[in-house]
Amino acid sequence: MSDHHSARMSRRTFIGSAVGLWAATQTPGLWAQPAGRTVTGLTFSGGDVFAFGDRSLRSSNQGATWTTIPDPGGQAVAVTSHPATPRRLFVSVEGGRVELSEDYGQSWRRHGKGLPDRTLNTLAVSALQPSTLYAAISGDGLWRSEDAGESWEFVMDRPFLSGSEQDVRTLASVDLASGMGGIWLYAGTTAGLQRVPDCFCRWQDVQPQGALDALVEGEKAPTVMPLPEGESVDALVSCAASPERLYAALPSGVWASADGGVIWSKAAPFVATALAVDPSDADTLVAATPADLFHSRDGGQSWVASAIL
Repeated sequence: MSDHHSARMSRRTFIGSAVGLWAATQTPGLWAQPAGRTVTGLTFSGGDVFAFGDRSLRSSNQGATWTTIPDPGGQAVAVTSHPATPRRLFVSVEGGRVELSEDYGQSWRRHGKGLPDRTLNTLAVSALQPSTLYAAISGDGLWRSEDAGESWEFVMDRPFLSGSEQDVRTLASVDLASGMGGIWLYAGTTAGLQRVPDCFCRWQDVQPQGALDALVEGEKAPTVMPLPEGESVDALVSCAASPERLYAALPSGVWASADGGVIWSKAAPFVATALAVDPSDADTLVAATPADLFHSRDGGQSWVASAIL
């Protein structure tokens, strides 16, 4: 992934549709990967967009221009934030550490007591508790911190899908009632989407509310249109202001849901490995691809390429 595009394209090139963007990415040399510009994590915080990877960057204009911020002390793997604490950023770096910034990434403090000495695949802040974090580790499971990343505890094994446990690649805390007195933690895995209430009782598929009641009463089951079966979910985000709005990045493209993940439709056919959605506006999102960085202000119907630094 990169936050820039080839000099052959205008800085403000408008891609009229997702199909048009996909066609552009298939043209050799049109969207060349600039050396040393890989983006591994994106987040909105305080109205700005932050991108982490080979460089640490901040944009105050939806990615039109970028400024460099200090690196978090290692190769960034994932980043998360919460709208209630806009100055605070959490970044996982290679080797099992979590770096915390309380000043929009201008300085960093190391956390992670209790974590194994292994890289965290993903980080997510609880939708309702800004100091509660969740993380996933390959071959291990889910971990939780209730003190802003200072200390951690193991809370859940990996989801069981396609005949075996699957690694969690991305997490999103979604403020939708679980029916068990809590909210949901959605997990994108190497083989699809699962979710668990934040009581961590049992992984399950995403189902429409009232589905079991309808079956008991003999009614027709609600419509379910899940994500493509068997694909890895490489990025997953929920909008804080509209938690029923979800976006997911799969090898088949970027997908969108307006009902908490029951029904999905393709928002863009290009491959994205990092996503971020504006916590106050579910139609505003940013996607990092293997060739560039793009943003959309209409829920993925059209995309604008980010400027070159």
